[in-house]
Amino acid sequence: MKALILVGGKATRLVPLSVNTPKSLVPVVNVPILEHVINHVKEHGIREIILAQGHLAHSIEAYFGDGSRLGVAIYHSYEDVPLGSAGAAKNAAKYLDGPFLVLNSDVFSDIDFSAMLRLHQERGAKATIATTPVEDPTMYGLVESDATGRVRRFLEKPKREEVTTNMINAGAWFVEREVLALVPANINFSFERNVFPALVGGGQPVYAFGASGYWIDMGTPEKYLQLHRDLLSGKCRRYPLSADERPVIGEGSAVDPTAQMTGRVVIGPRCKVGGRTRIEGPVVMGAGCAVEEGAAIKDTVVWRDAFIGQGASVSSSVVADNCRLEAGCLVEGAVLGDNVVIRRGARVGEGTKLDPGTIYT
Repeated sequence: MKALILVGGKATRLVPLSVNTPKSLVPVVNVPILEHVINHVKEHGIREIILAQGHLAHSIEAYFGDGSRLGVAIYHSYEDVPLGSAGAAKNAAKYLDGPFLVLNSDVFSDIDFSAMLRLHQERGAKATIATTPVEDPTMYGLVESDATGRVRRFLEKPKREEVTTNMINAGAWFVEREVLALVPANINFSFERNVFPALVGGGQPVYAFGASGYWIDMGTPEKYLQLHRDLLSGKCRRYPLSADERPVIGEGSAVDPTAQMTGRVVIGPRCKVGGRTRIEGPVVMGAGCAVEEGAAIKDTVVWRDAFIGQGASVSSSVVADNCRLEAGCLVEGAVLGDNVVIRRGARVGEGTKLDPGTIYT
């Protein structure tokens, strides 16, 4: 069994975090989201993985290489132009010699792929779609199935009046290789908009697998921050927490003894946290960050090599690589792209998103 992971999109919903960083390398508790996904499929015995790549592809290959570091074999499939989910599978067909698992790289879940595969095989399905309930199905692919789980209708991003169920495509599918015969080569073609409706309309066996447990689409900065809140509160069984709430401090980091840290706090390697700072979890800080005396950080994800100046305050925010928050500034409910500078005493309010390199005064 092989897994095809779709990592080629530009992640426009995740801007400004995804301007310089491909979505699959966006850190989740200081580990790229794609590494979490690869470890997930590896837990279910899948050790051959194809990465269908487009945007910022070579940075992905540079990080993951041949997969040996993670105990898997990784093959890199490139697209000169976006080919869609099914087009990406067709483009990677030379690596596929049987049924395969297709995954979106921006979904964090604890889906039981082994149980899903058993259902797929027992029902003789051409495709099996993991489903999960959501409050608003209009943003996703609606999956309507009967009492046996057989899919009767698949509708991508339905209008509100078309919604008949709250069960949606969870971004994980088992697909028989023969289905690729339905996919034309070298054009943009989608499992969701083209292949699944064609299979269902043609009477082919397509089944839904109701995925229980944790699931989130990390497609927006708001969902990205929510994912960290969830993981650091123990909501996903694939990310177990220790019984106590002592902060996790990376190698080579120095934390002043007068710093106050409460809740779940993860500090990466080579960080420096100054005196009388207050860090209230959930907080994740990447490698090489510096937090000066009297600064306050709450409910925030900070990437690598950020500087948070004396008396600065940042809450409910995401701070990307190499940002500089000068003394006394206030950042609340904001998303800062790479290399953003917030000048001394400036105030950045709720909902603000700053492009990489912005100087905010």
